[in-house]
Amino acid sequence: MTSPDQQPVTAAPGVYESLAEMGNGALGERMGIEMLEASATLVRARMPVTGNTQPFGLLHGGASAALAEHVGSYAAQIHAGPGRRAVGIELNISHHKAVRDGHVEATATAVQLGRTTATYVISIADEQGNQVASARLTCLLRDNR
Repeated sequence: MTSPDQQPVTAAPGVYESLAEMGNGALGERMGIEMLEASATLVRARMPVTGNTQPFGLLHGGASAALAEHVGSYAAQIHAGPGRRAVGIELNISHHKAVRDGHVEATATAVQLGRTTATYVISIADEQGNQVASARLTCLLRDNR
């Protein structure tokens, strides 16, 4: 996973050496999600619209939801740390604007970081900075078994 300038994107120091250590996951790879920045309090990623559309050529609402869960889950996993896992338990999303081409960028910002849950608000915008969707994700934080 690299940023547009092909530099490795690193996670918070001391938590994970890189986001590659966490993995992108099959869905994220299939959707073309690129991680841009990551910490427990903020994650940014971008995704192409092409390949993630509904039959009428617009960005699929499910693709926006998957992108929102992807960035929020990454942030929650960084917060949880090694030996623990973050599992999404609630996602809600509102779609505000249609997009036909280019990329969208998602930014997950921490609202609450606890021992057992983490909640993020996620903003998805087009390349002109217009709000495309907004979401909220809560993840359960558990010890690996």
